[in-house]
Amino acid sequence: MSDPRLPSSPGFWRSPVRGPWFTSVLGLVLLVGITVLFVTGLLSYAAYNPNLAPVNDKTPDKGLLGFYLFSWPTDPPWLYRLTQGVHVTLGITLIPVLLAKLWSVVPKLFALPPARSFAHALERITLLLLVGGALFEFVTGVLNVQLDYLFPGSFYPLHFYGAWVFFAAFVTHAVLRVPLALRNLREMRSPAEADVGAGAGPGSGSGSDSLVSPRPAAPTVSRRGALGVVGGGSLLLFGTTFGRGFDGPLRRTAVLAPHGGPEPGEGPGGFQINKTAAYAGIQERETRADAWRLVVVGRTRTVRLSRADLLQLPLHSAALPIACVEGWSTSDQWWRGVRLRDLAALVGHEDPTDVLVESLQRHGAFRRAALRANQVGDGRSLLALEVNGADLTPDHGHPARIIVPAAPGVLNTKWVARMTFGEL
Repeated sequence: MSDPRLPSSPGFWRSPVRGPWFTSVLGLVLLVGITVLFVTGLLSYAAYNPNLAPVNDKTPDKGLLGFYLFSWPTDPPWLYRLTQGVHVTLGITLIPVLLAKLWSVVPKLFALPPARSFAHALERITLLLLVGGALFEFVTGVLNVQLDYLFPGSFYPLHFYGAWVFFAAFVTHAVLRVPLALRNLREMRSPAEADVGAGAGPGSGSGSDSLVSPRPAAPTVSRRGALGVVGGGSLLLFGTTFGRGFDGPLRRTAVLAPHGGPEPGEGPGGFQINKTAAYAGIQERETRADAWRLVVVGRTRTVRLSRADLLQLPLHSAALPIACVEGWSTSDQWWRGVRLRDLAALVGHEDPTDVLVESLQRHGAFRRAALRANQVGDGRSLLALEVNGADLTPDHGHPARIIVPAAPGVLNTKWVARMTFGEL
């Protein structure tokens, strides 16, 4: 008989809440939620157009894992705002569900023998990869949202490759376990039925008996109550996160996000930013009217334009949001500047073409970024000089910045110094 003092003994785990019904409900919620997370995560990666140029590709060794990539569209202009907002907000909302699910199956991690059959060994391996992958993906994702890069290496390849390992284990585990989970739910149709006791019950003879304690402790909460606690935790995280995708009072409800506080000042430039001019090392002497020049390179010539020169070109306006990989976004701001396709035509490209944009910023993964021809050709894609009726502030990219519909914020380069048009 196994020693009940050891974690490998079923008697060590005494909570009467654990059981096949409780675990199955959490598992099915995660099945849907993690699938949405994976799809929106892939869409986020595609939005960077990594196949366009090496400067956009933060995972150059992805190989076959880039099979789904496509040219990111510019319509609808709020596309990235939606997909990345869902990705980050849902990920944070699912944290209590994930933790409860891991708690509910922890006895399986210590069960002996390690493998009773080939199928059981495969399930145990996928379980370990699933637990490790889930913790890695959620932890790195939360740290990225909080701008705390405590992990070694770049967030992009770590999160990207980790997602594929995790999702492969997730799919394998789902194939093995979803039929059993559905059977458990059919056999135990309500929480009331699930609360009949912690001994062997419906589903316990179907490979789930290791979740049910043979000597349960006195119950302090029902399984219905436990699910209520988990759901309440998720609702609390949702309520303190989703507001960062809006302006005004709602943003102030996002207390758990670094971008959830007050707007940066008031007036035309009083909307959310990511990195300030001071953080990026932009010095005032570089952006003065007598010092700053935009270099535009193309097929037939190279021109150097002052801000005054740009203001003499045909100016256009567009109402576009800013959306960032950390999940925050703003509502539409009114931008005014020179169309990218007009700048391309100025240097010999009558048809829209790719462009490499370089910033005065000297450091950072996206001080250089590439845009596709379809982005350059959109009439709303601007080299913006003004926003909301006023000149750009230093933190919003003065003297000039890129603004493109549906593009991630990091591709809307600020403090633009050079633009090179042509196929990349």
